[in-house]
Amino acid sequence: MRIFKFGGASVKDAAGIKNVHDVLQKVGYEDVMLVVSAMGKTTNALEVVIKNYFEKSPALQASVQEVIKYHNQILIDLFDDEKSSVFVDVNALFADLNYFLNHNKSPNYNFVYDQIVSYGELISSTILSHYMTLMGIETNWIDVRNFIKTDSNYRDANVDWERTKKNISKKIQQKTLNITQGFLGSDENNFTTTLGREGSDYTAAIFAYCLNAKSVTIWKDVPGVMNADPRYFENATLLNQISYREAIELAFYGATVIHPKTLQPLQKKEIPLFVKSFINPNLPGTSVAKGADLSPNLPCFIVKKEQLLISLSSIDFSFIMEENISEIFALLHQFKMKVSLIQNSAISFSVCIEDKFGNFDALKNTLSKKFKVSYNENVSLYTIRHFDEKAAKMVEKNKTVLLKQVSRETMQLVTKEDN
Repeated sequence: MRIFKFGGASVKDAAGIKNVHDVLQKVGYEDVMLVVSAMGKTTNALEVVIKNYFEKSPALQASVQEVIKYHNQILIDLFDDEKSSVFVDVNALFADLNYFLNHNKSPNYNFVYDQIVSYGELISSTILSHYMTLMGIETNWIDVRNFIKTDSNYRDANVDWERTKKNISKKIQQKTLNITQGFLGSDENNFTTTLGREGSDYTAAIFAYCLNAKSVTIWKDVPGVMNADPRYFENATLLNQISYREAIELAFYGATVIHPKTLQPLQKKEIPLFVKSFINPNLPGTSVAKGADLSPNLPCFIVKKEQLLISLSSIDFSFIMEENISEIFALLHQFKMKVSLIQNSAISFSVCIEDKFGNFDALKNTLSKKFKVSYNENVSLYTIRHFDEKAAKMVEKNKTVLLKQVSRETMQLVTKEDN
C-alpha cells in the first residue's frame, strides 16, 4: 500500500477537497491509505472552544457555532442535496461535541483537550470520504481510534505498538481507498488521545510500518523540503534527496516539514518518504530514503521562535555537577519543557527550552529554591546544519547573539533581534 497524508492547508475549503480528488486522479488511489488533518485552522478554533469551556465563558456556544458555520459552508459548496447523508453524519459529530461539553465531569485540561480537538479530524475525514464517493471513488472510512492504541498521556500519547500492529494488520482493507484521521488514537478505556501537534505525519508512518507500505507521501503547499523556511530566509532551495539520518537530525532541531516522530518507524523498515506538492503533484518533490545525506549538499537553516533561554548558577558559587544537572533535567521533564540546547560551565548551566504547556512560572519558582535563575523570553534559536562562515554571518546579521554552540556539522545560536 501507499500512505498519503494531506494536511489542513490542503483541505481548508471546498476547492481544497476538490483538489485532493484531482491529485488522486493523477497519481492513483488503489491500495491507498489516506490520512487527513483537520480543515484549515479548525484545531485553533477548537482550542478557543476549550478555552471558553474552562473559563465558563458566555462565548462558548458562539465559538462552537463558528466551527459549525465554517464546515457547513464547505458542505454547501460541495454537495447540492442538503438531505445527503454527509450532512447527517457531520451534524451527528457536532451533536456529540455538544453532548460532551454539556456532560463532561473531568477537570483534566489535557483529557478535555483531546476529546474536543479530535472532532476536527473526524469531520474533515467524513466530508472527504463522502465527496470521493460522490465522485465515483469507492472509499472505506475508518475510525483511527479503533486501530492506533496508546497510553493515557493526553496531548502527547505514546503508541502501544503491539496492540496497534495487531489491529492494523488484521483489519485494513487493501485494494481500495481507505480514509482515516491523522493525529488521533485511543487509550485502553477508549477515550480519545492525540499524538502531539502535527502528529498526522506520525499517523501516516505508523500505518506504513504496520502495513509494510511501499511508501509514504506527505502532500504540502510547497514543492518539497527546502534547505530553509522561505518565511524567514530568502533564496530557499529545494532538497532533492535526504537520508533518514539527516532528516531525523533536521526534525530533531525543529524543521517543521517532517514531524520528529515520523522518521524512526520508516527507517526501521526502509520505507521511503516523499514530500510533494499538492499544487503540482507530478513534480518529483523530495525523497527521504537510504542513501546520500543531502542532495544538493547545502547548509540547512532551522529557526524556532518564542523560545526561553534560562541560565542557572549555584547560589554559593559551588560547581554545577552531575547530580545538579540530573535534578535540573528531572524538573524540565516534570514541567514538560522541550529542551532544544544545553550548555554548561563550572558554575553555570544554560538551557534553551520551549514552554509548550505554559509551565515556565512554576518551573522558575521551583528552580529558584536552589539556583540563581536568569532568563530571556521570546528569543530565537537558529540551527545551521552543514554550516559555513557565510551561513553563520547571514544568521548573526542585525541580531544580538546570547549563546553560540558549535560542533563538527552543526552551529546553534540563541539570538534576539536588535532594535
